[in-house]
Amino acid sequence: MIMLGDRIRAQRKKLGFTQEDFAHKAEIDRSYIGGVERGERNLTLKVLCAICVALECDIAALTKDIPGGPR
Repeated sequence: MIMLGDRIRAQRKKLGFTQEDFAHKAEIDRSYIGGVERGERNLTLKVLCAICVALECDIAALTKDIPGGPR
């Protein structure tokens, strides 16, 4: 989740969004976005899709090569 959060933060900054601007565009609470970027939130697919729409990228761009975790 930390790696995903780092990628989301990097893409947000690349587009020049503040967390508040990004949260508004994604229709997600700003404090939740902060938790996502810190890797503290376990995202649903619905939230990840909203984030990708706001970041103008697809899910694969954010999740490529992220390990699946313990099996």
